Amino acid sequence: MQGLQMPSPEWIALAIIQAFIMLSLAPLVTGGTRVLRAKMHSRQGPGVLQDYRDIGKLLRRQELAPHPTGFVFRWTPTVMIVTMLLVGMALPTVTNQSPFPIAGDIITDIYLFAIFRFFFSLAGLDSGSIFAGLGASREVTLGVLVEPILMLSILVMVLIAGSSDLGLISTHVATQSMAVPGAMILAGLACAFVIFIEMGKLPFDCAEAEQELQEGPLTEYSGSGLAMIKLGLGLKQVVVAQLFIALFIPFGKATELTIPALGLATLVLLAKLFVIFLIAGVIENSVARTRFVKTHHLTWVGFGVAVLAFIFFLTGL
Repeated sequence: MQGLQMPSPEWIALAIIQAFIMLSLAPLVTGGTRVLRAKMHSRQGPGVLQDYRDIGKLLRRQELAPHPTGFVFRWTPTVMIVTMLLVGMALPTVTNQSPFPIAGDIITDIYLFAIFRFFFSLAGLDSGSIFAGLGASREVTLGVLVEPILMLSILVMVLIAGSSDLGLISTHVATQSMAVPGAMILAGLACAFVIFIEMGKLPFDCAEAEQELQEGPLTEYSGSGLAMIKLGLGLKQVVVAQLFIALFIPFGKATELTIPALGLATLVLLAKLFVIFLIAGVIENSVARTRFVKTHHLTWVGFGVAVLAFIFFLTGL
């Protein structure tokens, strides 16, 4: 099977390069989101490169931790970045084939996302802060509400493609996108709903505000640890957006490993990312924050769309 084969050195190099490009783009994406928010609120706001400066400043500061913290608190920033880098390496972003098929199975990637959320939430509890514990509880609750929607929408794509390999799903959608259009469109809508939530957008979260409960797990972090967590959260936004692109918009990719083909595919990918983050930013700044206790009222809508996608697949629509 493709997922059990060791990739060639060229594919491994591509996987590493694309993962670190995602890491380098993370502060640009979060900074661009802040600029868009400021413009829509009719204020000047920070520059698009402000997050690079903030992370650089935090990396130079001393890292402090509360006395009760254990290894979970210390290792969480590293785990968050490593898990997202592994998913980033496996995503077929500029080619239809996964450059790192060892981690290119969608089931593996779902577990990596779960590890990310688990450590992020557990770090809040490990800090001993009541406020961080509340934020951790909120993060876990949100995961319970949205992860079934993500898994069901992805399950529909797995059943359509007949494989859980990201590269095979991407290739199938690119070549046979009209096989069951109704199921694919509904699965795409449900997945887009989850991706929007996973980006930490309103009305569910406000990832920019450190005093919001969503940012509660970060309450006791400082210095390089806080910088790495902010980088990890930004990297997650880039990764989940590219996961959506790989599954539902896998067009304009390179068919061969040549610099011109990869360069053109990269430009197409950047254009897709720009459109996705622009749409997400406009939606976020056009709605008001909802009460967290009523979040399940909105997530039920997404789950209903995912169920409809599954029913459409069973009926061949």
